[in-house]
Amino acid sequence: MRETMATTIASSIEHRRVHAAAAPSILDPKSSILIFALTLLVFATAARAVNLPTRFDPSRDAAADVAHAVSIAKAQGKRVIVDVGGEWCSWCHILDRFIANNADVRTLIDAKYVWVKVNFSKENRNQALLARWPKIEGYPHLFMLDADGKLLHSQDTSVLESGQGYDRDKFVDMLKRWAPPASGVRI
Repeated sequence: MRETMATTIASSIEHRRVHAAAAPSILDPKSSILIFALTLLVFATAARAVNLPTRFDPSRDAAADVAHAVSIAKAQGKRVIVDVGGEWCSWCHILDRFIANNADVRTLIDAKYVWVKVNFSKENRNQALLARWPKIEGYPHLFMLDADGKLLHSQDTSVLESGQGYDRDKFVDMLKRWAPPASGVRI
């Protein structure tokens, strides 16, 4: 039985070798290496985004988080949305639920932006970072940055509200208006 099994394995290996040599390669070695490298880059960049805060955390280094978001945006050809608020802010949680419950909004954000939360609370006002941008009148507040970290727009979210939530059309219009242009040149 062992001889039969060994013969079968050897025959299978020879069969694969012969057919692999006869079959034309779909990708040349250089293309395979390039695809592998690009795949690694995509996964590495996605893994870096995981390190961004998913809630308003007063213990985080907000300046480092924004710098990290900018580096991800630059690598991915996106822009940054800095979401300033706090766990104390009811409208901040309403905004989070609005985005989670509107797949088209979430998809647009994921495709065009890197979202980073910056805490503002009595524990940590992040004054040094927030002093870079226009004064905030209410929360949540959104700052749109380009891939170099330059401020493009300061968004008062109260104008995006509708009743006890956010107006989907206004929110999508705002996202589309400040999204990076496909050509890389804003018209």
